[in-house]
Amino acid sequence: MPRGERRLPAGALDLLAAADHILHVGDFTSASVLDDLRAFAPVTAVRGNMDEWPLREALPERTTADLGGLRIGLVHDPGPSTGRPERLLGWFSRCDLVAYGHTHIPEVTLEDRVWIVNPGSPTERRRAPAHTLAVIRDGRPELVRL
Repeated sequence: MPRGERRLPAGALDLLAAADHILHVGDFTSASVLDDLRAFAPVTAVRGNMDEWPLREALPERTTADLGGLRIGLVHDPGPSTGRPERLLGWFSRCDLVAYGHTHIPEVTLEDRVWIVNPGSPTERRRAPAHTLAVIRDGRPELVRL
């Protein structure tokens, strides 16, 4: 996003308009997308492998944020599926929630009292069954099908 005619679905825009904070796990592709999101709410983000070079330099590979009583870890590429939960918990040992991207496969699981979340993608579902994103309400993540 944005590539070709791909745009955020109306449901995603409604959720962004209501957001207190936006967490993004990479692949903006263009700095203009990050700027567009910042018009909705503050953004905490990491770089993705598809991001243009200036964005890759500006954004960290991994970061954390303290929001709504949760410590949240963000990373784009979680590495191979084998050992993924253990690896994410090791990278973000003091987090309540860890969000990752790259695979575009939505996930919300609880692993050793830590939420592991992949929001999927609102624009490029690839092998996922639907376009999705994740929201955190009352300290709990949930997937939203768009």
